[in-house]
Amino acid sequence: MPASSRRLAGKTAVITGTASGQGRAAALAFAAEGACVVGCDMDDDGAAATVAAVTDAGGRMSSSRVDLTDEAAVAAWAADVAARHGQVHVLYANAAVTRFAPVEELTFDDWKWNIEHEMDVVFLPVKYFWPQLIQAANSAIVLVGSTAGVTGSMTNGRLAHTATKGAVVAMTKQLAAEGAPHGLRVNAVSPGMIRTAATEGNLLAPDHPMRAIAGSIPLGRIGAPEEVAKCALFLASDEASYVTGANLMVDGGWSAVLPG
Repeated sequence: MPASSRRLAGKTAVITGTASGQGRAAALAFAAEGACVVGCDMDDDGAAATVAAVTDAGGRMSSSRVDLTDEAAVAAWAADVAARHGQVHVLYANAAVTRFAPVEELTFDDWKWNIEHEMDVVFLPVKYFWPQLIQAANSAIVLVGSTAGVTGSMTNGRLAHTATKGAVVAMTKQLAAEGAPHGLRVNAVSPGMIRTAATEGNLLAPDHPMRAIAGSIPLGRIGAPEEVAKCALFLASDEASYVTGANLMVDGGWSAVLPG
């Protein structure tokens, strides 16, 4: 594909949580479309493997070890990216980790932990990369919500996760309003069940009731990380130049169709 025809050619794209799963898929997809990818993760080996995969495919990527719950660390990282790259055109706030528990078992510490690891890890990169995104032309932020942010579940106890992902969806709309005067678009992707190493270890584990969820998904299967990455790529690109404040459900129709 000629460089001029690639959707993110000449752009710097910051992606959080790139060591595996959806973050790695996004790094590969964004780099393939010409972006210089700037990643971060706390998993050093996984992050290095993603950089190697992007480089082997002919793309450009760097990665840093950043604790996204630490304001000073995120501020320092954003300043370093500004010094190295000048401008950031895309922020994909992908990183998050959760703890599941029904309300009667959910501790206050778990509640606060989920807020820190699913909301703070979105807010802090947005806050500290915002000036660079404002400075760049035709910039975009993509946040990661979830079907959990717009639906309840009778199978999986996830009050804290539902609250934090619902907040991310709401943040998308407010950020879109604040970014619009600057030409900064803000959208979200909300994945349903996606097969990753993380979900294989909990929601898709052999003893978890959610394992049979594929039968309830209208398209009849569990999604792949690459399918989420492609949607995020569209929202990050100029192809979505008239799209802001949207929440794109990437769930095989799960949230749109009632059983029966």
